[in-house]
Amino acid sequence: MTSARGGIDVEDLLKIVLVLVVVWLALEILGEIVGALAGLLGLAQPLIAVVVLILLVLWLLDRI
Repeated sequence: MTSARGGIDVEDLLKIVLVLVVVWLALEILGEIVGALAGLLGLAQPLIAVVVLILLVLWLLDRI
């Protein structure tokens, strides 16, 4: 019986790890940007949520 172990080259594994690290870093940067925007909005977040809720209700009732 032949074994299927070792069917992937080391270079291919390194490329996969590199892509995963790039995706991880991109998600970290995106999270920081979203966190900074949320910090800038501060107390306006509940107001924005109410406005979005009102717009959704009006859209569902075909008022917009």
